[in-house]
Amino acid sequence: MSSTIESVPLPESIRLINHGPTVMVTAAHGGRGNVMTAAWTLPLDFDPPKVLAIIGANSFTRELINASGEFALNVPPQALVKAALGVGSESGRDVPDKFARHGLKTFAAQKIAAPLVEGCVAWLECRVIRDANTAQNEKDYDLLFAEVVGAQADTRVFSQGHWHFETAPDELRTIHHAGSSQFYAIGEAVKTA
Repeated sequence: MSSTIESVPLPESIRLINHGPTVMVTAAHGGRGNVMTAAWTLPLDFDPPKVLAIIGANSFTRELINASGEFALNVPPQALVKAALGVGSESGRDVPDKFARHGLKTFAAQKIAAPLVEGCVAWLECRVIRDANTAQNEKDYDLLFAEVVGAQADTRVFSQGHWHFETAPDELRTIHHAGSSQFYAIGEAVKTA
């Protein structure tokens, strides 16, 4: 089953994270890129699509985001759980190239400078919203409000605005962090009709 990546219409893009997956956050500025894992991201609005990400003010990724004003949310599947744990367990200040250290390859985003992680099943390209309403929350609570400016997904698991985990191999199921080094893969669909 070969991978095909297709653009996702922006009003549907928040569906890529509305089920609460762990994400890899990528950022770049001044010739330096970084990747970290985050479990606290959520959709805020459909059109224009907005997301909220909680990223510590002292992290190297946050430093790059503050400088560039943009970041990407990469949704890793079960096949990348070890890399997700690894990049979330060390700082880009201590490890100059976390991508190489954890065997992650990247490709260019369509709308932002931050790289996208190959092997993920969805990608959201985000620009930080900075105004009087968001500035204090960003400072006090490490909340980053962002508009999604580009989105893509692997059609083996997401197409026509919906996830299709039931027809994809288990290694393509998204992962969900439950604390420490414990992750779970998304489960079976529940029929409602």
